[in-house]
Amino acid sequence: MAVPKYRMKLIVAVDANWGIGCKNELLVRIPADQRFFREKTTGNVVVMGRKTLESFPGSKPLKDRVNIVMTKEHRESLNGEIIVHSVEEVLEEIKKYDEESIYIIGGETVYRQFLPYCKEAYITKIEHQYEADAYFPNLDEDAEWKLVEESEEQTYFDITYTFTKYERVK
Repeated sequence: MAVPKYRMKLIVAVDANWGIGCKNELLVRIPADQRFFREKTTGNVVVMGRKTLESFPGSKPLKDRVNIVMTKEHRESLNGEIIVHSVEEVLEEIKKYDEESIYIIGGETVYRQFLPYCKEAYITKIEHQYEADAYFPNLDEDAEWKLVEESEEQTYFDITYTFTKYERVK
């Protein structure tokens, strides 16, 4: 099946093993990474799974963004989020928005389902290995992706990390 030409982006923080979460929580909270996430996604469209929405304070959508939540559950929108039930419904819904403004924000299943539709990936790489039960595909081992930007090494207490940007090359 040919992949439609979408220009979505994704944003994620990964540990040394490309782990992204454990028990529906982030592995670590780094204020600069959270600020980077806010700067990139505010004013834009974010696509997430139900569990990602439930991991937010009060299970409420992110402010100042269009929140699209993909879930198998048939439920009503409680706080203004747009509820969809399949990849196809997401792809239909996002046609209403500028394709440059769409960010995939997790979790693991949603990242895997939408990676083929993304052209850019903003990945905060944390140089530590945490206990994780959710992972992001290792783009360093994927010939379709190329690392195009990497920040200077950053530190938060004893945590070392870098901000990186990958672009699809195939």
